[in-house]
Amino acid sequence: MDETDFWQIIDETREAAEGDPDEQADRLVEHLVQLTPDDVIDFGRLFEARFQRAYRYDLWGAAHLLLGDSSEDTFDFFRCWLIGQGRDVFEGGLHEPDDLADLLPEFDEEEDGEAEDLGYAADEAYEQLTGLPLPDVGGKPAGRPSGTPLDFDDPDAMAKRFPKLWERYGD
Repeated sequence: MDETDFWQIIDETREAAEGDPDEQADRLVEHLVQLTPDDVIDFGRLFEARFQRAYRYDLWGAAHLLLGDSSEDTFDFFRCWLIGQGRDVFEGGLHEPDDLADLLPEFDEEEDGEAEDLGYAADEAYEQLTGLPLPDVGGKPAGRPSGTPLDFDDPDAMAKRFPKLWERYGD
């Protein structure tokens, strides 16, 4: 499985689920169990690589504004959700987190921004296929997020760093 295949699966499952993250996770597992165990491992590696790429302070700050929460768990679930939005939104958000204001014009903090189960889809599919746990595909990032730490509680700093998101979601 290559990156193009990965993003195609993400897009197909999101569209089939009509954007519902829980339904997308279910659809993703259904899709993955149709593949070989090696393909599921590849999918898991590709997912984990993107999950770790998104472990950045600036993206965490954007998630804090979008969701009104900055816990580590919330940020983990947000990163899974962001991957689930597809390549354009994911890469655009990584390129410039403030652009998520434009990339997610209909973001609803009550329904969007959290997709914990997407992060476990490869694990669940692999176990269904083999009866075994998914082998290590990269694990959790060590240490702190990359980039410069932000004070999420400093309105001036947040407004300066994320002017578009601040305009829509700031205090």
